[in-house]
Amino acid sequence: MASTNDSSMSATDDEHDTGVHVLPITVEYGGQELTITPTLVETDRGPILIDAGPQGALDGVRTHLRSLGYDLADVWLVLVTHRDGDHAGGLAAFLERVDAVVATHRAAAPYVSGESEPAAGDGDRYPPVDVDIELADGVRFPTLAGPMEVVATPGHAPGHVSLYFPDANLLVAGDALVADGDAPLAGPKPRFTPAMEQAIDSVRTLADLEIDHTVCYHGGYVDQGTERIREIARQSRE
Repeated sequence: MASTNDSSMSATDDEHDTGVHVLPITVEYGGQELTITPTLVETDRGPILIDAGPQGALDGVRTHLRSLGYDLADVWLVLVTHRDGDHAGGLAAFLERVDAVVATHRAAAPYVSGESEPAAGDGDRYPPVDVDIELADGVRFPTLAGPMEVVATPGHAPGHVSLYFPDANLLVAGDALVADGDAPLAGPKPRFTPAMEQAIDSVRTLADLEIDHTVCYHGGYVDQGTERIREIARQSRE
């Protein structure tokens, strides 16, 4: 059973509603309670959902959508940041209800579609789904927040991507950064990052962007950006 936290705030402050909304949901995953943060991005065509969450997240996503004036069927695209079950495991259940397009990076696509197995220790193989769009670094989607740019940030997982909104100085980081530890914003967790050196290179890539606001899948919205990300990159060299 999933429960939702307050999604009334946008991904920046209330005075500057960018059309990007965090959807915090508490679910049971891997034998423990986990709070995750899918993100809804408004476009002229309808909303884009960034990450569907694990199996069991559907009700929480639906509740958030309704609070924002949408139905599940309004989602036309689900963009998966990477292969892990807490991000992609709920896709099949979502697509049973919604005729949406699925997009993920070309390096993540085989895991989502079932051609390759997800990472060891990621629980049972989640139901695979077809990938309709294979993304590459630099691809842009038009949104109400301005262009949403795909930024390749591998390391935590093959084909991991983050989403950058240059007009809003906003980053949806996926798991390239986290905000659920002692620091308000931190680098990827070594325990869950098989290619840590590559992941730190990805943090350096993000440090070159102009970011004021960050959304992490684990930890949600953080009012921090480039300065803190550069600090994380510097600390990783020590």
